[in-house]
Amino acid sequence: MKIASCNRAAVMAKILGLLFVMSLAGHSYAALQNGFYAKKCFSGGSSGGLLFGSTSPATPVDVEQTVRNKVTEAFKSDSTIVAALLRLQFHDCFVTGCDASILLEGPSSERTAPPNLSVRGYDLIETIKQALEAKCPGVVSCADIIAMATRDAVNLASNGVVKYNVQTGRKDGLISLASNVDLPSPSISVDQSIAAFAKKGISPDDMVYLLGGHTVGIAHCALFQDRLYNFQNSGKPDPTMNQTLVEKLKVECPQGSSGGSTVNLDQGPGSSLIVDKSYYQQLLLKSGILQIDQELFLHARTNATVVALTNGAEDFNVKFGEAMVKLGAIIITGARGQIRNTCSKVN
Repeated sequence: MKIASCNRAAVMAKILGLLFVMSLAGHSYAALQNGFYAKKCFSGGSSGGLLFGSTSPATPVDVEQTVRNKVTEAFKSDSTIVAALLRLQFHDCFVTGCDASILLEGPSSERTAPPNLSVRGYDLIETIKQALEAKCPGVVSCADIIAMATRDAVNLASNGVVKYNVQTGRKDGLISLASNVDLPSPSISVDQSIAAFAKKGISPDDMVYLLGGHTVGIAHCALFQDRLYNFQNSGKPDPTMNQTLVEKLKVECPQGSSGGSTVNLDQGPGSSLIVDKSYYQQLLLKSGILQIDQELFLHARTNATVVALTNGAEDFNVKFGEAMVKLGAIIITGARGQIRNTCSKVN
Protein backbone atom coordinates (compact mmCIF):
# COMPACT_ATOMS: atom_id res chain seq x y z
CA MET A 1 0.00 0.00 0.00
CA LYS A 2 2.84 2.33 0.85
CA ILE A 3 4.42 1.58 -2.55
CA ALA A 4 1.15 2.27 -4.37
CA SER A 5 0.69 5.45 -2.37
CA CYS A 6 4.20 6.58 -3.24
CA ASN A 7 3.61 5.77 -6.91
CA ARG A 8 0.39 7.76 -6.92
CA ALA A 9 2.20 10.68 -5.29
CA ALA A 10 4.98 10.50 -7.85
CA VAL A 11 2.50 10.42 -10.72
CA MET A 12 0.57 13.37 -9.29
CA ALA A 13 3.80 15.30 -8.84
CA LYS A 14 4.70 14.73 -12.48
CA ILE A 15 1.23 15.76 -13.64
CA LEU A 16 1.31 18.91 -11.54
CA GLY A 17 4.78 19.68 -12.80
CA LEU A 18 3.62 19.26 -16.40
CA LEU A 19 0.59 21.48 -15.77
CA PHE A 20 2.87 24.08 -14.23
CA VAL A 21 5.10 24.12 -17.32
CA MET A 22 2.05 24.24 -19.59
CA SER A 23 0.60 27.16 -17.65
CA LEU A 24 3.87 29.04 -18.00
CA ALA A 25 3.95 28.34 -21.73
CA GLY A 26 0.39 29.63 -22.12
CA HIS A 27 1.17 33.29 -21.50
CA SER A 28 -1.63 35.82 -21.63
CA TYR A 29 -1.18 38.18 -24.57
CA ALA A 30 -4.42 40.06 -23.99
CA ALA A 31 -3.05 43.41 -22.78
CA LEU A 32 0.11 45.26 -23.70
CA GLN A 33 2.53 46.08 -20.92
CA ASN A 34 6.08 47.22 -20.36
CA GLY A 35 8.50 44.38 -19.67
CA PHE A 36 6.05 41.71 -20.80
CA TYR A 37 8.82 39.22 -21.58
CA ALA A 38 10.63 39.55 -18.27
CA LYS A 39 10.85 36.05 -16.76
CA LYS A 40 9.04 34.52 -19.76
CA CYS A 41 11.99 33.50 -21.93
CA PHE A 42 14.42 30.83 -20.72
CA SER A 43 16.93 29.01 -22.88
CA GLY A 44 16.32 25.31 -23.37
CA GLY A 45 12.79 25.53 -24.77
CA SER A 46 11.00 26.09 -21.47
CA SER A 47 9.53 29.21 -19.93
CA GLY A 48 9.95 27.96 -16.37
CA GLY A 49 12.81 28.25 -13.93
CA LEU A 50 13.88 24.63 -14.51
CA LEU A 51 14.38 22.73 -17.73
CA PHE A 52 11.59 20.14 -17.97
CA GLY A 53 12.82 16.74 -16.84
CA SER A 54 15.97 18.23 -15.34
CA THR A 55 17.13 19.64 -12.03
CA SER A 56 19.36 22.15 -13.85
CA PRO A 57 18.13 25.75 -13.83
CA ALA A 58 17.25 27.23 -17.21
CA THR A 59 19.10 30.36 -18.29
CA PRO A 60 16.95 33.51 -18.46
CA VAL A 61 17.09 35.33 -21.77
CA ASP A 62 16.86 39.11 -22.04
CA VAL A 63 14.49 39.34 -25.00
CA GLU A 64 14.81 43.08 -25.49
CA GLN A 65 18.61 42.99 -25.36
CA THR A 66 18.63 40.17 -27.89
CA VAL A 67 16.56 42.33 -30.23
CA ARG A 68 18.77 45.36 -29.66
CA ASN A 69 21.95 43.40 -30.38
CA LYS A 70 20.64 42.26 -33.76
CA VAL A 71 19.37 45.74 -34.65
CA THR A 72 22.71 47.28 -33.69
CA GLU A 73 24.52 44.84 -35.98
CA ALA A 74 22.20 45.74 -38.86
CA PHE A 75 22.42 49.49 -38.18
CA LYS A 76 26.21 49.43 -38.26
CA SER A 77 26.18 47.96 -41.75
CA ASP A 78 23.18 49.93 -43.07
CA SER A 79 21.96 53.03 -41.23
CA THR A 80 18.97 53.33 -43.59
CA ILE A 81 17.42 50.39 -41.75
CA VAL A 82 15.77 52.87 -39.35
CA ALA A 83 13.66 54.33 -42.18
CA ALA A 84 12.84 50.83 -43.38
CA LEU A 85 11.64 49.71 -39.95
CA LEU A 86 9.61 52.86 -39.31
CA ARG A 87 7.83 52.33 -42.59
CA LEU A 88 7.39 48.62 -41.92
CA GLN A 89 5.75 49.26 -38.55
CA PHE A 90 3.49 52.00 -39.89
CA HIS A 91 2.38 49.92 -42.88
CA ASP A 92 1.67 46.97 -40.57
CA CYS A 93 -0.19 48.81 -37.81
CA PHE A 94 -2.29 50.96 -40.14
CA VAL A 95 -3.98 48.03 -41.87
CA THR A 96 -5.27 45.41 -39.42
CA GLY A 97 -3.48 46.66 -36.33
CA CYS A 98 0.02 45.79 -35.16
CA ASP A 99 -0.19 42.07 -35.84
CA ALA A 100 2.76 41.46 -38.20
CA SER A 101 0.30 40.61 -41.00
CA ILE A 102 2.58 42.51 -43.39
CA LEU A 103 5.26 39.85 -42.84
CA LEU A 104 3.15 36.99 -44.19
CA GLU A 105 4.02 35.76 -47.67
CA GLY A 106 1.44 34.75 -50.25
CA PRO A 107 0.19 35.57 -53.76
CA SER A 108 -2.37 38.06 -52.41
CA SER A 109 -0.83 39.00 -49.05
CA GLU A 110 -0.28 42.57 -47.86
CA ARG A 111 3.28 42.38 -49.17
CA THR A 112 1.91 42.34 -52.73
CA ALA A 113 -0.09 45.57 -52.36
CA PRO A 114 1.44 48.43 -54.41
CA PRO A 115 2.29 50.62 -51.37
CA ASN A 116 4.24 47.71 -49.84
CA LEU A 117 6.31 46.64 -52.84
CA SER A 118 9.24 48.79 -51.71
CA VAL A 119 8.93 48.01 -47.99
CA ARG A 120 12.14 46.61 -46.46
CA GLY A 121 13.19 45.10 -43.16
CA TYR A 122 11.63 41.66 -43.47
CA ASP A 123 14.96 39.84 -43.30
CA LEU A 124 16.05 41.59 -40.12
CA ILE A 125 12.78 40.79 -38.33
CA GLU A 126 13.12 37.14 -39.34
CA THR A 127 16.76 37.05 -38.20
CA ILE A 128 15.73 38.35 -34.78
CA LYS A 129 12.82 35.93 -34.62
CA GLN A 130 15.01 32.90 -35.30
CA ALA A 131 17.58 34.06 -32.74
CA LEU A 132 14.81 34.13 -30.13
CA GLU A 133 13.23 30.87 -31.31
CA ALA A 134 16.59 29.17 -30.76
CA LYS A 135 16.48 30.26 -27.12
CA CYS A 136 12.80 30.10 -26.18
CA PRO A 137 10.57 28.82 -28.99
CA GLY A 138 6.98 29.96 -29.25
CA VAL A 139 7.27 32.85 -26.79
CA VAL A 140 8.02 36.12 -28.61
CA SER A 141 5.65 37.34 -31.31
CA CYS A 142 6.79 38.78 -34.63
CA ALA A 143 4.51 41.76 -34.00
CA ASP A 144 6.42 42.59 -30.82
CA ILE A 145 9.74 42.17 -32.61
CA ILE A 146 8.72 44.82 -35.16
CA ALA A 147 7.89 47.29 -32.37
CA MET A 148 11.06 46.60 -30.37
CA ALA A 149 13.36 46.62 -33.40
CA THR A 150 11.93 49.92 -34.63
CA ARG A 151 12.34 51.47 -31.20
CA ASP A 152 15.99 50.39 -31.06
CA ALA A 153 16.74 51.63 -34.58
CA VAL A 154 15.22 55.03 -33.76
CA ASN A 155 17.33 55.25 -30.63
CA LEU A 156 20.49 54.44 -32.58
CA ALA A 157 19.66 56.90 -35.38
CA SER A 158 19.05 59.68 -32.85
CA ASN A 159 22.44 59.07 -31.20
CA GLY A 160 20.61 57.79 -28.13
CA VAL A 161 18.44 60.89 -27.68
CA VAL A 162 15.02 59.45 -28.59
CA LYS A 163 14.07 56.90 -25.95
CA TYR A 164 10.72 55.27 -25.33
CA ASN A 165 9.50 52.08 -23.70
CA VAL A 166 7.80 49.61 -25.99
CA GLN A 167 4.78 47.83 -24.61
CA THR A 168 4.70 44.17 -25.60
CA GLY A 169 2.30 41.24 -25.45
CA ARG A 170 0.95 41.29 -29.02
CA LYS A 171 -0.05 38.21 -30.95
CA ASP A 172 0.60 37.60 -34.63
CA GLY A 173 -2.32 37.83 -37.03
CA LEU A 174 -3.60 34.91 -39.10
CA ILE A 175 -4.79 36.84 -42.16
CA SER A 176 -2.93 39.02 -44.65
CA LEU A 177 -4.75 40.37 -47.71
CA ALA A 178 -3.60 42.98 -50.19
CA SER A 179 -7.22 44.10 -50.46
CA ASN A 180 -7.07 45.27 -46.83
CA VAL A 181 -4.25 47.70 -47.53
CA ASP A 182 -5.63 51.25 -47.62
CA LEU A 183 -2.81 53.55 -46.58
CA PRO A 184 -2.94 57.36 -46.71
CA SER A 185 -1.57 58.69 -50.00
CA PRO A 186 1.33 61.19 -49.91
CA SER A 187 -0.81 63.58 -51.96
CA ILE A 188 -3.87 63.68 -49.70
CA SER A 189 -4.87 66.86 -47.88
CA VAL A 190 -4.25 67.45 -44.19
CA ASP A 191 -7.99 67.13 -43.52
CA GLN A 192 -8.07 63.76 -45.27
CA SER A 193 -4.98 62.65 -43.36
CA ILE A 194 -6.50 63.71 -40.05
CA ALA A 195 -9.61 61.67 -40.88
CA ALA A 196 -7.52 58.61 -41.81
CA PHE A 197 -5.53 58.75 -38.57
CA ALA A 198 -8.67 59.38 -36.52
CA LYS A 199 -10.06 56.02 -37.72
CA LYS A 200 -7.08 54.43 -35.96
CA GLY A 201 -7.64 56.44 -32.78
CA ILE A 202 -4.72 58.80 -33.43
CA SER A 203 -5.15 62.53 -32.82
CA PRO A 204 -4.08 65.29 -35.25
CA ASP A 205 -1.16 66.23 -33.00
CA ASP A 206 0.06 62.64 -32.82
CA MET A 207 -0.30 62.45 -36.60
CA VAL A 208 2.12 65.38 -36.90
CA TYR A 209 4.56 63.69 -34.50
CA LEU A 210 4.41 60.41 -36.41
CA LEU A 211 5.02 62.09 -39.74
CA GLY A 212 8.26 63.25 -38.13
CA GLY A 213 9.48 59.79 -39.09
CA HIS A 214 10.04 61.36 -42.51
CA THR A 215 13.17 62.86 -40.99
CA VAL A 216 14.99 59.70 -42.16
CA GLY A 217 12.79 58.78 -45.10
CA ILE A 218 13.15 58.97 -48.86
CA ALA A 219 10.62 59.47 -51.63
CA HIS A 220 10.57 58.45 -55.28
CA CYS A 221 10.31 61.37 -57.70
CA ALA A 222 7.02 60.00 -58.99
CA LEU A 223 5.38 60.90 -55.67
CA PHE A 224 6.04 64.63 -55.96
CA GLN A 225 7.05 65.30 -59.57
CA ASP A 226 3.80 67.16 -60.22
CA ARG A 227 4.89 69.76 -57.66
CA LEU A 228 7.89 70.56 -59.82
CA TYR A 229 6.26 70.92 -63.23
CA ASN A 230 2.48 70.88 -63.27
CA PHE A 231 1.00 71.37 -59.83
CA GLN A 232 -2.76 70.83 -59.91
CA ASN A 233 -2.67 71.11 -63.73
CA SER A 234 -1.42 74.70 -63.53
CA GLY A 235 1.57 74.07 -65.80
CA LYS A 236 3.72 75.59 -63.06
CA PRO A 237 5.54 74.38 -59.90
CA ASP A 238 3.81 74.30 -56.53
CA PRO A 239 4.07 77.91 -55.27
CA THR A 240 4.43 76.63 -51.68
CA MET A 241 7.77 74.95 -52.49
CA ASN A 242 11.01 76.89 -52.11
CA GLN A 243 12.09 77.93 -55.62
CA THR A 244 15.71 76.98 -55.00
CA LEU A 245 14.58 73.51 -53.96
CA VAL A 246 12.38 73.27 -57.06
CA GLU A 247 15.36 73.86 -59.31
CA LYS A 248 17.49 71.39 -57.37
CA LEU A 249 14.84 68.68 -57.57
CA LYS A 250 14.31 69.24 -61.29
CA VAL A 251 17.90 68.07 -61.80
CA GLU A 252 17.30 64.94 -59.76
CA CYS A 253 13.82 64.35 -61.20
CA PRO A 254 13.84 65.43 -64.86
CA GLN A 255 10.51 66.10 -66.51
CA GLY A 256 9.28 63.08 -68.40
CA SER A 257 11.49 60.67 -66.45
CA SER A 258 10.17 57.45 -64.94
CA GLY A 259 10.18 58.97 -61.47
CA GLY A 260 12.21 56.10 -60.07
CA SER A 261 14.98 58.22 -58.57
CA THR A 262 14.81 59.03 -54.86
CA VAL A 263 15.49 62.10 -52.71
CA ASN A 264 15.65 62.63 -48.96
CA LEU A 265 12.45 63.77 -47.30
CA ASP A 266 14.53 65.76 -44.82
CA GLN A 267 16.51 68.30 -46.84
CA GLY A 268 18.45 69.51 -43.81
CA PRO A 269 22.21 69.37 -44.44
CA GLY A 270 23.65 66.23 -42.86
CA SER A 271 20.35 65.31 -41.22
CA SER A 272 18.80 62.80 -43.59
CA LEU A 273 19.93 59.78 -41.55
CA ILE A 274 19.38 61.29 -38.10
CA VAL A 275 16.11 61.12 -36.20
CA ASP A 276 15.66 64.75 -35.12
CA LYS A 277 13.39 67.77 -35.60
CA SER A 278 15.14 68.98 -38.77
CA TYR A 279 12.23 67.69 -40.86
CA TYR A 280 9.91 70.25 -39.26
CA GLN A 281 12.46 73.04 -39.63
CA GLN A 282 12.55 72.35 -43.36
CA LEU A 283 8.79 72.82 -43.54
CA LEU A 284 9.19 76.38 -42.24
CA LEU A 285 11.65 76.95 -45.09
CA LYS A 286 9.08 75.69 -47.62
CA SER A 287 11.28 72.66 -48.24
CA GLY A 288 8.79 69.87 -47.63
CA ILE A 289 9.13 67.24 -50.35
CA LEU A 290 5.71 65.61 -50.23
CA GLN A 291 2.58 67.73 -50.50
CA ILE A 292 1.26 66.40 -47.18
CA ASP A 293 4.53 67.37 -45.48
CA GLN A 294 4.45 71.01 -46.57
CA GLU A 295 0.75 71.34 -45.83
CA LEU A 296 1.36 70.42 -42.19
CA PHE A 297 2.93 73.86 -41.82
CA LEU A 298 0.30 75.62 -43.91
CA HIS A 299 -2.84 74.08 -42.37
CA ALA A 300 -4.48 75.93 -39.48
CA ARG A 301 -5.00 72.74 -37.45
CA THR A 302 -1.41 71.54 -37.61
CA ASN A 303 0.65 74.72 -38.03
CA ALA A 304 0.98 75.43 -34.31
CA THR A 305 2.24 71.92 -33.59
CA VAL A 306 4.88 72.16 -36.31
CA VAL A 307 6.05 75.54 -35.05
CA ALA A 308 6.15 74.30 -31.45
CA LEU A 309 8.34 71.39 -32.46
CA THR A 310 10.78 73.65 -34.27
CA ASN A 311 11.14 76.29 -31.54
CA GLY A 312 11.40 73.80 -28.71
CA ALA A 313 8.05 74.57 -27.09
CA GLU A 314 7.37 70.88 -27.65
CA ASP A 315 10.16 68.31 -27.35
CA PHE A 316 10.26 66.22 -30.51
CA ASN A 317 12.38 63.54 -28.83
CA VAL A 318 9.61 62.97 -26.27
CA LYS A 319 6.58 63.52 -28.49
CA PHE A 320 7.78 61.23 -31.25
CA GLY A 321 8.37 58.40 -28.80
CA GLU A 322 4.95 58.86 -27.19
CA ALA A 323 3.28 58.83 -30.61
CA MET A 324 5.12 55.64 -31.59
CA VAL A 325 3.79 53.95 -28.45
CA LYS A 326 0.25 54.98 -29.45
CA LEU A 327 0.79 53.67 -32.97
CA GLY A 328 2.00 50.37 -31.53
CA ALA A 329 -1.12 50.12 -29.38
CA ILE A 330 -3.44 49.70 -32.38
CA ILE A 331 -4.52 46.14 -31.67
CA ILE A 332 -7.26 44.30 -33.54
CA THR A 333 -6.07 40.68 -33.38
CA GLY A 334 -6.30 40.43 -29.58
CA ALA A 335 -6.49 36.86 -28.29
CA ARG A 336 -7.36 35.45 -31.73
CA GLY A 337 -3.79 35.44 -33.00
CA GLN A 338 -0.83 33.14 -32.42
CA ILE A 339 2.89 33.22 -31.82
CA ARG A 340 4.31 32.29 -35.21
CA ASN A 341 7.29 29.97 -35.48
CA THR A 342 8.36 31.78 -38.64
CA CYS A 343 7.32 35.36 -39.28
CA SER A 344 6.52 34.85 -42.96
CA LYS A 345 3.91 32.13 -42.46
CA VAL A 346 1.26 31.04 -40.00
CA ASN A 347 1.90 27.92 -37.94
